[in-house]
Amino acid sequence: MAVPPLEHSRLPGRATSFAVPAVAVAVLVGGAAGVTPGPAALAIAVGGTGLWAGLHLLRTALAIHHSDGSYVACRGAGFVGLGALAAGLTAVAPLGGSPGAALWATLGFGAVTLLYVQGTLLLPGIATRWSVLLRRAFDGVGLGVSLAFAGYLIPPVKSAAPATLPITMLAATGITVVTVTVLRGRPHRWPTISCGLGAIAVLIGVGALTTFQILGRGGIGVPLLGLPIVIGLAATADGGGRRDLVAPPLEPRHPDQYLASYPLLALPAAVGVVAALWHLVTVWSFDTTAIILGISMVAVLVMRELLVVRDIRRYAGQLRVAEAHFRSLVAGATDLTLVLDERLRVRWQSPAAARLFGLDDEEVVGREWSDLIHPDDVADAQLVIESVLSGDHADGPPALVNARMRDGAELWRDTESTISDQRAVPEVAALVVHVRDVGERKHLERTLHRMSWTDQLTGLANRRQLMRDLLDHRRRAGQPGSVLVIDLHGLAEINDSRGRETGDAVLIEVGRRIRALLREGDVPARLGGDEFAVLTSDGAVLAYALAIRLTTALAEPYSLPHSIVELHTSVGLAELAGGGDSNEVLRHADLARRRARQLGRDRVEWYDPDVEVQLNRRMDLEKQLLGAADRGELDLVFQPLVDLRDQQPVGVEALLRWRHPQLGTILPAELLPIARAVGIAPEIDEWVLDAACKHLTAWQTGDTAFWLSVNVSPRELLTARFPDRVQSTLKRYGLAPERLIVEVAEDWVAEDVPAIVASLAGLRKLGVRAALDDFGAGQASLSHLRRLPVDMLKLDATLVNTTPETGGPSVIDVVVSLGRRLGLEIVGKGLETAEQIERATRAGCLYGQGFALGRPAPAERIEAYLESHRTG
Repeated sequence: MAVPPLEHSRLPGRATSFAVPAVAVAVLVGGAAGVTPGPAALAIAVGGTGLWAGLHLLRTALAIHHSDGSYVACRGAGFVGLGALAAGLTAVAPLGGSPGAALWATLGFGAVTLLYVQGTLLLPGIATRWSVLLRRAFDGVGLGVSLAFAGYLIPPVKSAAPATLPITMLAATGITVVTVTVLRGRPHRWPTISCGLGAIAVLIGVGALTTFQILGRGGIGVPLLGLPIVIGLAATADGGGRRDLVAPPLEPRHPDQYLASYPLLALPAAVGVVAALWHLVTVWSFDTTAIILGISMVAVLVMRELLVVRDIRRYAGQLRVAEAHFRSLVAGATDLTLVLDERLRVRWQSPAAARLFGLDDEEVVGREWSDLIHPDDVADAQLVIESVLSGDHADGPPALVNARMRDGAELWRDTESTISDQRAVPEVAALVVHVRDVGERKHLERTLHRMSWTDQLTGLANRRQLMRDLLDHRRRAGQPGSVLVIDLHGLAEINDSRGRETGDAVLIEVGRRIRALLREGDVPARLGGDEFAVLTSDGAVLAYALAIRLTTALAEPYSLPHSIVELHTSVGLAELAGGGDSNEVLRHADLARRRARQLGRDRVEWYDPDVEVQLNRRMDLEKQLLGAADRGELDLVFQPLVDLRDQQPVGVEALLRWRHPQLGTILPAELLPIARAVGIAPEIDEWVLDAACKHLTAWQTGDTAFWLSVNVSPRELLTARFPDRVQSTLKRYGLAPERLIVEVAEDWVAEDVPAIVASLAGLRKLGVRAALDDFGAGQASLSHLRRLPVDMLKLDATLVNTTPETGGPSVIDVVVSLGRRLGLEIVGKGLETAEQIERATRAGCLYGQGFALGRPAPAERIEAYLESHRTG
């Protein structure tokens, strides 16, 4: 379950956040100007800002912790908040040089440094593992100690008060650790940089203030030392308290990436060595403090070097394991791998050569690749290699070579090779050829090619063969011809009662009887299932006589072992000259077959042009639908979905309409099958999704939870590009994914449940919700509800509209109870009366849809409807 982001209401606005620092700055300026006592101004401004920033950050940490239940994500903001509180308490120490104030300031500065360093290291996006945190810390400590060592060797610094040396060390170390941590984390994320810069400013300000305490200095300029502290506290509060700083942990980097950053170790070492050499040349001696600082610098660098050695050893172990895996994969691969040098000679072959092709290294290594290929295939292979060498395949897939290759037994094998140009890779600097034996596949392809034109059960031609022969026959101008489509009645009952073996035996006998009645040149075919066809060169009259003979022959009883069965037929006839193309001729014959079936059994019917009325309407609509969207004829109406608890609209369902200029409004029941038939259902679904989201964006609902539901066809839902198109559409219109609901019809879910589950799961990853539409109208199992990743259940109108006398309420109660137990939102559809609304509400439906709640209407009327309900 995805973790919801922090609400804006939990954290104050940015304008409010900067009010406290602004007042603090004014107080500090007043203290510096003498309007208020300097120590008091400093204590009030810095202490108040520290208290405000600390509480703000701690509150942020708690909010993060409660939102995702993780302690890891809130530690950074928590430690930074404690550092802010420590900075504020440090500034409250009385000025005037008293020993107590100096000790208080020193301890406070130490606490501030430790807390800010710890908090910065734990900010989201900085690091994910303790080893990375340790490396970050040692990088900063090493650089800080080196700079302190180098700075101490400067004569003016060395002659300064020794009591301030610990403060200088703490400040340098803390600042460098924070700097290195932020820069090596996510420098492109401004909240992290803001938090880091603020921490540095606080450390500088508190360090300077502590130094003044130790030296016992005061004056009207002391309040000005609070300015960097206040600014830094504001920056840390703004950066550490931002919601976008709460991010998932970074993916662990590959060892090559972080090992490449190890030259950073040279920087602190170089600083310390240069400083020591300069001091040795100019002074020739080191005091005790310088020696201690140098030893500390070396110790930190040694510890960091030990971490480097540990990482390198672990990476070396990973390389050994990866190499072993590579060797095992190459040795057990089903492909032969060859490496060719610049002269196209084989430089190396994989160990699979002997196992797959019976080729030893002595037979292959050092020979030209063309020597291994059949002479008739060398020219084509050479062209492919030249295109690879010229860079034609640099940005595309590897080049493919189909050639015969000689094996160890001097036999030619069909192979398929891919050539990859790896000359730009220094470790390879060659062409890599992967060779695969495809002999069995080629044999299978040839066999399948033969089988693809024949029905395997009856030995007759299949549909593809029939269509090819039909096309060839039509190309012979002036020759008559007819097509018969034969439908068997009773085969399903035979399969159910006597088994499919008996049914297959009947089909074989049907094929034999059909073949026995035909002349040479006629083509018998099995279209599939219990449908057969015959292509004959006879005209309509002779073809009709043939159809009568076929009907009589197929109606005779079938004597099978232990049983005798009977079949009946319906035969449709169409002339080849009566159709525009082969598909149309076959369709005419099928229409005639349907009429024969309607009129009775064992009948033969010619294609009647009167049947063309509906056929022509269908064909015209198919042609005109292709440009309907471009002509602006497609339209959407929207039907509200209402919360049954307060009668307020919570969403709308987009319904497609085709405003045909001659035929009027065409509903989806007729429109969508035509769209699927002509292959533009995906384009129409895409248009509906785009237009509906556009309307939703234009409506000023005032409710970001107001949703839009669209119906999606099964073919479109199961395409791989559908989730990407949904995501791009939502992004284009700036809609939150949870505001879109994809409705899936129940009647086809059971056909391919695994595929539906996978597709809906992909939409759920985007945040888009799904609804199971018309539940109760189909035969989908209730057990599917546990597998389907849907969020909403839309009950069919038959469940909601069933009267109490027929037991309706008990059925709807069970369905609603099951849906609510599975965590689904229930919508009652088809609510047309107040009684039905009451029945759905009493059953537990949260939402309702129907004419009693709101009729489908154009977008303008729906916008007015939503406006009236929002203001009312």
